[in-house]
Amino acid sequence: MSFLDNILFALLLAAGIGYFTINVKKLIRNIKLGQDVDRTDNPSARWKNMTMVALGQSKMVKRPIAGFLHIVVYVGFVIINIEVIEIIIDGLFGTHRVLSFMGGFYDFLIGSFEILALLVLVTVIIFWIRRNVTKIGRFASADLDGKPRNDANYILYFEVVLMTLFLLMNAADFHLQNLGIGHYNQAGSFPISQYIAPVFNGMSEGLVVIIERTAWWLHIAGILVFLNYLYFSKHLHILLAFPNTFYADLNPKGKLNNLQSVTNEVKLMMDPSADPFAAPANPDAVPAKFGASDVQDLNWVQLLNAYSCTECGRCTSSCPANQTGKKLSPRKIMMDTRDRLEEVGRNIDLNKGVFVDDGKSLLNDYITPEELWACTTCNACVEECPINISPLSIIIDMRRYLVMEQSAAPMELNNMMSNIENNGAPWPYNQMDRLNWINE
Repeated sequence: MSFLDNILFALLLAAGIGYFTINVKKLIRNIKLGQDVDRTDNPSARWKNMTMVALGQSKMVKRPIAGFLHIVVYVGFVIINIEVIEIIIDGLFGTHRVLSFMGGFYDFLIGSFEILALLVLVTVIIFWIRRNVTKIGRFASADLDGKPRNDANYILYFEVVLMTLFLLMNAADFHLQNLGIGHYNQAGSFPISQYIAPVFNGMSEGLVVIIERTAWWLHIAGILVFLNYLYFSKHLHILLAFPNTFYADLNPKGKLNNLQSVTNEVKLMMDPSADPFAAPANPDAVPAKFGASDVQDLNWVQLLNAYSCTECGRCTSSCPANQTGKKLSPRKIMMDTRDRLEEVGRNIDLNKGVFVDDGKSLLNDYITPEELWACTTCNACVEECPINISPLSIIIDMRRYLVMEQSAAPMELNNMMSNIENNGAPWPYNQMDRLNWINE
C-alpha cells in the first residue's frame, strides 16, 4: 500500500468509528431519558446472568435448531472479525498480513476463520429460507411488515457479502502467494478459499492483485458500514445483550414492584400530622405520575430493553393472548417503545437538546389500551426472551397509568375493585352472606 492509501484508510477508519461514536452517545442519552432505577444489587448473580445468557446463549438453545444456527453465526462472525485487527494494522502502516510472524498459529487462525466463514454463509442462507420461503409463523406476523422485515433481510445480505469478500480476498491472496508475486509471501492456511483460487488461473497478475485489493477494501468498508448500521437495526442486540442481561430484574417473575409515587401518597394519608391542604414544598416541581404514558415515564432499564430487542418473536409466539387472536404482541410492545423513543430523540436533536411537546405519547399513538388489557400477566414473554427483556413490565406500568391517572380500567376490573372496596372480596356478595355456602 502507498502512503496515500494509508491516509485514505485512516480517514475511512476515523469516519466509521467517529459516526459510530456519535450514535452511541445518542443511544446513551435516549436511554437516560428514563426514570432512575437501582440495578446494582447482587453483582455476582448479575455477572453470572450475563455470562450464561448473553455470552453462553443458554436461553437460545431452548429451541435447539434455531439456537445452534444462531451460535454458529454468533461465534463465526465474532471470531472472524478478529482478523479486522490485522486489517487495521496493515491499512494504517502499509504492511501485508502483519501477524504472519506467528507461524503455525497464524495458519491455524486463518484456517479456522475460513471454515467458520463457510459455516456462517450456510447458516445465513438457512435463516433467509426460514424467513422468506418457509415463512415460520413468528417471522410472518403483521407487526414485522415494512422496515422490520426488510431490516432482518438486509443483515443477512450484509453477512453473505462480508463472508464472500473475506473468502474471495483470501483466494486471490493464496493465488498470488503461489505465484510468488511481490509482497505476497507464503502465510496462512486456506482450507476453503484454495478451492476458489483456480478461478484466477489464466488471469493476469495485475488483475488478480486488483481483485484482491478491491475485496480487501470492500471487506473493511463493509464492516464499518455494518458497525454503523447497527444503531438503526434490531441487530443492536449484538452489543446491548450484555448490559441488558446484566441489569435484568433478578426478582421472581411474578413479583411486581411498588410505585414510589403511590407509596408516598399512602404514607401521607396515614400520617396523622400531615396537612392534606398544605402547599407543596417545591411549587415548581412536576407532580409524580402514577404509571407510564410515554417513554420518559419508563425506567432506563425498560428503555435499554427496547433497544436490545432482537425482534425474534419468541415472546409473541408464546403469548397465550396472541395465540387466541388478541391484538397483543409483546414483540410489538418493545418495537413501539423503541420507535417512540427514537422519535423523542429526534425531537431533542431538532430542538437543541430540549424535548418540545409534540402532542404524541407511547400510549394511544403507539400502543392501544386494547393491547395492554389483553395481557394475562403470565410472564411467558419474559421467560421466552433469549436476552431477558421484560415486555410485561412496560405493560404493567402503562396499565397503572390507565387505572390511577385516567380511571380507564375495563368495566370488569372496575366492578371487581368496587366489590373489594365494599365487600372485602372480588365477588358481589355481602360479607354477612359469605359463609352461606356451609348450609348447602
